[in-house]
Amino acid sequence: MDDATVQALGLLSQALETTQRARGRLYDFHQLTGGADKTVGEAVRALRAAGHAEQADLVEREVQGADVLPGMWTFQVVEAYDDGYHRRFSEVERSVRQALAGGRDHIAEAEMKQRRETH
Repeated sequence: MDDATVQALGLLSQALETTQRARGRLYDFHQLTGGADKTVGEAVRALRAAGHAEQADLVEREVQGADVLPGMWTFQVVEAYDDGYHRRFSEVERSVRQALAGGRDHIAEAEMKQRRETH
């Protein structure tokens, strides 16, 4: 395979790997926001217990269980990314790799290993 194709496939693979890291950040976002919402519920109960029903009502109404994006909770953001952009990118990358490299992955890295490996 020519060097230009190896380089192009390497860049596409690198971009896909970056989206996988972004996907992990979305799961961090999902779990952190869910944890914060659980703590908000505790804060609402604590505000009520401390005699601050009006403030508890405000937090409960405006923050607890609120959408993070219009009409979406965090799990829906993750699902939309997974089922949309990330799945489409993965399928296209696989298709390009199949067409140009017989499905082989990490060609540039394999070549580097061969060059650098001590025999």
